Amino acid sequence: MTSPGSSIPTSGDPVSSNTGSFLRPTSPWPALWALVIGFFMILVDTTIVSVANPAIKAALDPETNNLDNVVWVTSAYLLAYAVPLLITGRLGDRFGPKNIYLVGLAIFTLASLWCGLSTTLEGLIVARAVQGLGAACMTPQTMAVITRTFPPERRGAAMGLWGATAGMATLVGPLVGGLLVDALGWEWIFFVNLPVGVIGFVLAWMLVPRLETHPHRFDVFGVVLSAVALFLIVFGLQEGEKFDWGVIWGPISVWGLIIAGIIVLAAFIVQQARTRSEPLVPLDLFRDRNFSGANVAIAAVGFAVTSMSLPLMFFLQIARELTPTQAALLLIPMAVLSGVLAPPAGKLLDRLDPRIILIPGLLCVVGSLLWYATMLDMDTEIWMFLLPSALMGIGNAGMWGPLATTATRRLTPRQAGAGAGIYNTTRTIGSVIGSASIAAFMQARLEANLPGLADAPAGIGGGSLPPQVAEGFSAGMAQAMLLPACVMAVALVAALFLGRYEKADAATPAASRPE
Repeated sequence: MTSPGSSIPTSGDPVSSNTGSFLRPTSPWPALWALVIGFFMILVDTTIVSVANPAIKAALDPETNNLDNVVWVTSAYLLAYAVPLLITGRLGDRFGPKNIYLVGLAIFTLASLWCGLSTTLEGLIVARAVQGLGAACMTPQTMAVITRTFPPERRGAAMGLWGATAGMATLVGPLVGGLLVDALGWEWIFFVNLPVGVIGFVLAWMLVPRLETHPHRFDVFGVVLSAVALFLIVFGLQEGEKFDWGVIWGPISVWGLIIAGIIVLAAFIVQQARTRSEPLVPLDLFRDRNFSGANVAIAAVGFAVTSMSLPLMFFLQIARELTPTQAALLLIPMAVLSGVLAPPAGKLLDRLDPRIILIPGLLCVVGSLLWYATMLDMDTEIWMFLLPSALMGIGNAGMWGPLATTATRRLTPRQAGAGAGIYNTTRTIGSVIGSASIAAFMQARLEANLPGLADAPAGIGGGSLPPQVAEGFSAGMAQAMLLPACVMAVALVAALFLGRYEKADAATPAASRPE
C-alpha cells in the first residue's frame, strides 16, 4: 500500500513522490482497485435507475401517458456526462488523474444526496445532470491510469477487471435497486451512493499515485459547440413524439432542432480540424484504424446497452406486474456470467487478437436482443427470460474489454487523457442518443398498438393493465427492442473491419504508425 501523495513509475511515464525522489516500481493493481470503486458506483447508479424508472414515474409523474418525461432522468444524466468528457480527460493530464477523480467523486456523491431529496420530476432531472458532471470527471481517469501505469502487454488483464466491474454492476445495480425500491422507496437508490462514495474517496486518496502531469490548453469554444450540438439532437429526438414531430414553439420544429444540431456538430468537427493548438478531439488519433473502429463500435454498444433496459423493465413491471426486485432477478445470469468470464477473457487479450473474442461476443449480444424481442408477450413463461439474459452475459464478457484494449493499446502517456476522453465520450454519446431514441420509439410503438393512448384518462403505471391494453403494451415494447438489436449490428460490422493486432504495435504510438 502506498501512502497518500506517493507515486509509482509507469511504462513511459516517469513519476516521483512529493519529495522529488524516484521510487522503485510497485504494483499498479491497488490503485486500479481503488479507482474501479467509483467506476462501479457510476455503473450501478445507471442500472439502478433503469429498474426504478416505473416507480419514479408512478411517484413523480403519475398523470401522463408519456414515457419520455421520466426517461429524462436518464437522458439528463447521460447528456451532462457526455459533454465534459472531452475536456475532463485533458484535465486529468494537466492536474493529475487522481485530483480530478477525487473532485468528480465528491460532486457525484453530493449530487446523489440531492437526487434522493428531490420531490419533483424536474428537480430530480436537474440533480441527475449535476451527478453526470461528477461522473464525467471520474471515468476518463480510470482508463488513463490503466494506460499510464500498465505496460501494453499487461493492459488486457487490467481491462479484464474493468469489464468484470461492468458485469458485477449489472448484477448489483438491478438487485439492490429492486430491493431498495420495494422496501424503502426509489429515493434510496441514490442515498446508497453516500457510504460507497465516502469509502471510495478515502481509498483513492490513499492508493492512487500522483502521476506526472502534462501541460494542455483547453478549447472552451469546442466544448460549447459540442454541448449545443448534443443538446439539440437529444432534445429533438426525445421530445419529437410528444410534439408529433411538428412545431414546438413559434417557427421552431422538432426536425429543425435536430438538423440544427447536426449542423453545429459538423461545425464542431471543422473547428477541431482547424484548431492549431490542442483540439478537444485530436483527429490524428483516428488515423489508426483500430482506434476509429473501436470508437464506432463502442458508440453502438452504448446505444444498445442503454436503450434495451427501458422496454424490458417497463414490460416486466407494467405488463407482467413483476416487482422491481423480481424483474431484477431475471438479469442475474447476465451479470454473473459477465463478471465471471470477463477476467479470463482479459488475460487472453494479452496473447490473442482481440477480434477472436470480440466478434463472438457481439454476435451473442445481438442474438440475445433478438431473442428478447420474440419473448415480450403475455404468454411467455417468466423463467424463460433467464435464457437470453445468460447469452447476453457471455456476450458482455467478450465485448467491453476487447473494445477498450483495441482503442487504447497504441496510446502514448501524453495521449492517454485525450484518448480515454474521446473513447468514453463516444460511448456516452451513444448512450444518450440511445436513451432519447428509445423513448421516442417506445412512445411511437405504444400509440401504434394502442390507438387513443394519448387521450386516455389514466396514466401508464398507475395499476394493472386491462388484458387488451396489456397485449398492445407488450407488442410495443417487443417492437422497441428491435432498435437496440439493429444498432448493435453496427458494432459487429465495425469490429469486422478492425485491423490485425501485432504485439510489436503495442509500443508504437498510434499517430506515428501507418494504418
